[in-house]
Amino acid sequence: ISYTNCLTEIHQNNVSVAENFFLSQNYPNPFNPKTNLEFGIPELGFVSFKIYDVLGNEVATLVNKNLPAGSYSFEWNAVEFPSGIYFYKLTSGNFSEVKKMTLLK
Repeated sequence: ISYTNCLTEIHQNNVSVAENFFLSQNYPNPFNPKTNLEFGIPELGFVSFKIYDVLGNEVATLVNKNLPAGSYSFEWNAVEFPSGIYFYKLTSGNFSEVKKMTLLK
């Protein structure tokens, strides 16, 4: 499945450098059709940020590249996706975390 225009733009937050890896809960949650996602990495590294449906199928890759240390935020537009439970996963270095979000249309 290929979805277009699901990620508006990733922004590096200049407020502070992340001291540890973190993955925040999306907001709003539940959402329709846009939600905000935030994560932080304490060091330069390859970052993978993907979204999966409730069956574990990957439905979107939002980040798949090297990023410098910092906190990042972006808006995910799920207008092309059906209502349901989705999981988002951040992987960088030895860190990996998954959180759940709900799309209600």
